[in-house]
Amino acid sequence: MMNMISVFKQQVCEVLEQNILRFWIDRMQDREHGGFYGRMDGKGVLCPKAEKGAVLNARLLWTFAASYRVLSQLAPQNAHLSEYKKAALRAKEYILQHFIDREHGGIYWSVDYLGQPLDMKKQSYAQGFMIYGMSELTRATGDREALRCAIDLFCLLEEHAYDRLHMGYIEALTRDWLPISDMRLSDKDENGSRTMNTHLHILEPYTNLYRVWKDERLERQLRRLISIFTEKLINARTHHLDLFFDDEWQGLRNIESYGHDIEAAWLLTEALEVLGDDRLMQDTMPVVRQIAMAAEEGLTADGAMIHERKFDAEGALLYADNERHWWVQCENVIGQLNMYQHFHDEHALHKALQCWEYIRRNLIDYEHGEWYWSRSSDGTVNSDEDKAGFWKCPYHNSRMCLEVLERFSF
Repeated sequence: MMNMISVFKQQVCEVLEQNILRFWIDRMQDREHGGFYGRMDGKGVLCPKAEKGAVLNARLLWTFAASYRVLSQLAPQNAHLSEYKKAALRAKEYILQHFIDREHGGIYWSVDYLGQPLDMKKQSYAQGFMIYGMSELTRATGDREALRCAIDLFCLLEEHAYDRLHMGYIEALTRDWLPISDMRLSDKDENGSRTMNTHLHILEPYTNLYRVWKDERLERQLRRLISIFTEKLINARTHHLDLFFDDEWQGLRNIESYGHDIEAAWLLTEALEVLGDDRLMQDTMPVVRQIAMAAEEGLTADGAMIHERKFDAEGALLYADNERHWWVQCENVIGQLNMYQHFHDEHALHKALQCWEYIRRNLIDYEHGEWYWSRSSDGTVNSDEDKAGFWKCPYHNSRMCLEVLERFSF
């Protein structure tokens, strides 16, 4: 077993540095206009005039800051550490220069390739990811400017997006933090004022910020977020997380998103560990296990996890998205490792290793760098979706690699 884990660690470290980080350093830095390019299509064609998304840039900041932090601890003689730190600071400076709304505060949703504001709405999801990236840079380097930015964004979310009456965070607002009709993250989503996805990615940065800023209000809100998952988002019948809701938490309960389920299971565990409340941990971990076990309904014989299924009101299957998306496999690996470590589930370790084998054989582009968006159930590579772009970045796959390295750092 120890030999298997040692090989696992070596493989993910090589993929992290040689395949993921090198791709973004060598091919995606915009040396003419600053920051990073906004898009490379699925066929490997760079789109230098593509818009630059807040989420992509925040995730790049997180990726390079986290890589610098973890590899500095595990391999302090690593010759590329200065490159990773430099890339993280490059992302930070671009964000501070181009994405900050100097008039109303908060983060723009996107800018054009020249760095001029393009979509100026305030999506809570984007504010959360900026907190995640800035707090990670603080963890990695002690950067006080990044910490101030993260705290400012936390305060803005709490002031404008938190609903004190019904609890939870409003999905989106206008540039000046007023109600907005279309709250969707993308045209694939329902137009709900509350979503599981946004709450997951506020839980995640609040956990990270609490590591470096032990604030009482932040702790209180982190606890409330955990209760939102255990009381409002989980489907009491299926134990899956439901996705879209209105202000009063009424909504659709017919989509099962397996990648989000397994991701939420380990992110909830992380939040509980950071809070360090033994009683809360004891009360919540059974729910965590229920969510993780429900996610396993998406596992396939090849070791991968499919994206999602949708059902009608009577429970009949309407459609199944059986593609093996890159991000879902990453979250499945981490989630299974979490089950192994916290519930002593040996089968979960096997599932993590099996999914990693699927990734190695099917999703990593060894020739051109980075990973494919997905493969269909018949094995065909999806080249219609981006290799890099608004929603395709090194966050999920680099985080999977770093979680493996940290969880087995013995």
